[in-house]
Amino acid sequence: MSMASIFAESHQLPHIPRVVQELIESFRDEDVNVDEISKKVSMDQSLTAKVLRAANSAHYGVSRTISNPHDAIMLLGFNTLRTMVLASGVTGAFKSPEGFDMKAFWRDSFAVAALSKWIAGYVKGADVETAFTCGMLHSVGDLLIRMVMPKELRHIDEAQALGGRRHMLESGQLGFTYADVGAELAKRWKFPEEMQQAILEQNNADLDRPYSKLAGIVFIAKYLNRAHKENLSEDEILGKFPKAVADAIGMDCEKAYKDVAGTTALESGLDALLE
Repeated sequence: MSMASIFAESHQLPHIPRVVQELIESFRDEDVNVDEISKKVSMDQSLTAKVLRAANSAHYGVSRTISNPHDAIMLLGFNTLRTMVLASGVTGAFKSPEGFDMKAFWRDSFAVAALSKWIAGYVKGADVETAFTCGMLHSVGDLLIRMVMPKELRHIDEAQALGGRRHMLESGQLGFTYADVGAELAKRWKFPEEMQQAILEQNNADLDRPYSKLAGIVFIAKYLNRAHKENLSEDEILGKFPKAVADAIGMDCEKAYKDVAGTTALESGLDALLE
């Protein structure tokens, strides 16, 4: 099956609420109408319920109960509300493939998002909120492939468990990767081109191909996420750190290295959306 045939399965394609689409477009709009956006979020009861659950979680530690999207903007800021609504809309857009742990998948995606935001703070000119969103969505292509090609993905899962690199396994067995599919989905969702590019090029450093600054950020975030899962020590993390990628994107490694121990405690604040 070709990548084009995946998107031909229109009944399987995930669809996001209109207000989520508008929030995606707000990444390009410096004059976004915050009040109008909060009103539209309020009109979607499902989105609102999830967002308020996350906003009132212990992660944000607000002094009073947040009871509506406008309160969330006032107390947490527009960027935080946008992130919550995007996460809620995207996580709700996918049906869980049979036998697949969807919550674990999104927790992992949220972890990469938090790490991407942290890394972006050490990269001159990088927008931390955009980096967070790219990290959160880096694996959405994997979900779409699973929905359409579950049998093929099981074989790749087994090979990955034996130590294979996922994007290389997919490229060899399918002719495309989750990054290719994710970038095409981001294009259809009308994400900004820099986000599409970040998703598409997230594995390019492994393949000695050009990659954008955001793609490099996601690449390093995935490395740190794997290192945490493997319980690597701080010395081991720094010893294996993808320094060439960090240098290529202009990351201040000297400063970041001093703070890397704190990355084990990073939280996205979005896990409450999965309850």
